Amino acid sequence: MRLSFAAMARLAAVELTEPMTQDTQTTQTTLVIGGTGKTGRRVAETLAARGRPVRVGSRTGEPPFDWDRPDTWGPALEGVDRVYVTYYPDLAFPGAAEQVGAFSRAAVASGVRRLVLLSGRGEEAAQRAEEELKASGADWTVVRAAWFHQNFDEGFFLEPVLAGEIALPTADAVEPFVDAGDIADVVVAALTDDRHIGRTYELTGPRLLSFHDVAAELSKATGREIAYVPVSGEAYRAVLREHGLPEDFADLFTLILDGRNAHLANGVEEVLGRRPRDFADYAREAAAAGVWNA
Repeated sequence: MRLSFAAMARLAAVELTEPMTQDTQTTQTTLVIGGTGKTGRRVAETLAARGRPVRVGSRTGEPPFDWDRPDTWGPALEGVDRVYVTYYPDLAFPGAAEQVGAFSRAAVASGVRRLVLLSGRGEEAAQRAEEELKASGADWTVVRAAWFHQNFDEGFFLEPVLAGEIALPTADAVEPFVDAGDIADVVVAALTDDRHIGRTYELTGPRLLSFHDVAAELSKATGREIAYVPVSGEAYRAVLREHGLPEDFADLFTLILDGRNAHLANGVEEVLGRRPRDFADYAREAAAAGVWNA
């Protein structure tokens, strides 16, 4: 697994803030579900750099892991001591809580003693999944994250950014976008330090941004005009249907529109002892890497 310069920098930052009095279980394997995704990839890189055995949980992993195929869970859990749990497509989707609960119980039965769950802020369905995981009997940590910076260069907003127009049903609402690297550093701390057992952390960036603000930051970073265009929820559902994507994705925008998450949280500072990364810094680095070159 190639360790990027950014991952090494994050590793150094975590090691400076996490004392060497962490647990001593370095020979057991950590299963990182979604280990090729935005946060999972970063978690796997950092753990591997620390000399901790890592198993990537994905449909293409060895052995494969598939949320919709419980027969893949046992082989993926063999020899595993702890798990970073991310759920695709989202914990807000129907049936997610039940699957997380069933997997958590299977993990404990196979010998797993620690579960760290990536959850969402303000999502009632996600909170049901949290309770299912807590009831498994494992040591647990819950990480509730705001929307990721990396949705704009590694996720479903990349194509609109390249096209120069981000059309979303978010009106003028604001969101405290958080960096996937910050999330990964918190997750690694939760996986490796007993002080985080039984804790729930909310992670945000350092400021609230509307999508107008996001478009302005992206325009500044790329040197070209990127516009935000508010659209109706039904219009956005039509776009999702056109691209063969679940229409339920549109429901996630209600979490922004009703203002329930329009406030900052201090989880990054609490765990890592530093401020979270700002969107402008993320945008400059991603632009310099050429990801948004038209």
